[in-house]
Amino acid sequence: MSEVRLAAEQRSEFGKGAARRTRRAGKIPAVLYGHGSDPKHLALPALEFARVIREHGQNAVLTLALGGESELALTKTVTTHPIKNYIEHVDLLLVKRGEKVTVEVPLVISGEPASGTLLTQDLSTIQIESDAMNIPDQIELSIAGVEAGTQIHASDLALPEGAVLITDADALVVAVNEAPSAAQLEGDEAAPAAEATEES
Repeated sequence: MSEVRLAAEQRSEFGKGAARRTRRAGKIPAVLYGHGSDPKHLALPALEFARVIREHGQNAVLTLALGGESELALTKTVTTHPIKNYIEHVDLLLVKRGEKVTVEVPLVISGEPASGTLLTQDLSTIQIESDAMNIPDQIELSIAGVEAGTQIHASDLALPEGAVLITDADALVVAVNEAPSAAQLEGDEAAPAAEATEES
């Protein structure tokens, strides 16, 4: 994970109106907290921050240039507008080099299981503890050629060096089962129709 520098400004106004004015000025309202310090209310450059999230993912570590000082911060929560899809607010966690942090990391599945099988994915992210400066962008899992009847649990995932699994080790990640036959699928579709007839 590469470090990213961003210029941040202190915010002196709070509330919805102030947040709207901040966004109109091309900035994102943010709060920086952690290590027992008072939360700092900041404004981040909107376009640059959106690019960082696109290129480095939700767990980006930022070097914030703030009033002549620099602070290391982990992106904790990015709140996006549900309809207009712009970033409304960001929570940042103060971190130090060498510090361990707990983060959610996306799970990326590659490959095709054995033919005649059906894959069910139960988890799309896993929680790990990792060095703040070495958070993996994603955890990869290859299911190439995996046979029917296989279950892969969180404890089976290959984590990068230094990362520790926080998600329950027994949590099911993927299950590979036999694909139902055409006859079974037709039978499943016929059952609700038969029930409906009985009720009427």
